[in-house]
Amino acid sequence: MNICLFTQEEINKPLSLSDERGNHLIKILHKKEGDSFTAGIIGDKAGTATITKIDDKEISFSFKPESSGKELFPVKMIIGFPRPIQLKRLLRDVAALGVSEVHLTGTELGEKSYMQSTLVEKGNAYKMLLDGTVQAGSTHVPQLFLHKTLKECLAYLEENASKEHAHHILRLALDNINPKCSVSEAMKDLPCMSCVNPCGEGKTVFAAIGSERGWTDKERTLMEESGYIRCGMGSRIMRTETAATVAGSIILNTLGFLN
Repeated sequence: MNICLFTQEEINKPLSLSDERGNHLIKILHKKEGDSFTAGIIGDKAGTATITKIDDKEISFSFKPESSGKELFPVKMIIGFPRPIQLKRLLRDVAALGVSEVHLTGTELGEKSYMQSTLVEKGNAYKMLLDGTVQAGSTHVPQLFLHKTLKECLAYLEENASKEHAHHILRLALDNINPKCSVSEAMKDLPCMSCVNPCGEGKTVFAAIGSERGWTDKERTLMEESGYIRCGMGSRIMRTETAATVAGSIILNTLGFLN
């Protein structure tokens, strides 16, 4: 646990020893009265918590905010529903990378039953995103959106993109079937966002990654008509979860956020 996260309501209250976080602090980290640990408020500040008292039921602590908590990056990932076991790892990993939004969508070749998985229910999926956020030592959890079809997903993103007043949106469709260029080539004319603006304000990348059977020609046409550049990451075929992590890493590195 690289950071202990609390809600705004929890940060000023003692932490129960029966809570997973309390148990971790005492049993795994062996914290004692007077010790400190990295803590943060979900969606807000990160800082240092100092343990003031430990009794047989709870841990009392004080919290001092010190930073913004590692803001999320301006990358939104569109992902065809993968197998539930892959989805767990995928949500953790993209949250650890720091993408701002995850849009899970049904695809024409995707297994429809995956969309009915209990994992995609808000509580379970959120826990995976929260785990990835903790791994990254961040306080900011990516937003999760569910869409029945790719068409619905793309329409939602475009409708909300106009509200962001983004002056540069790069749309990428990851595809290993006759891609027009590589991800790096598609991004070569995009300025390093971390150099121009550390927060990447007003600059967003949409990256679409298909489910395990990939995209149909109809979906490829839909994305191209919506301004997406079909690009690849070499000739090897990756799992959806692997492709999401690799694509996210390449994009973030090209934007200068991994320097």
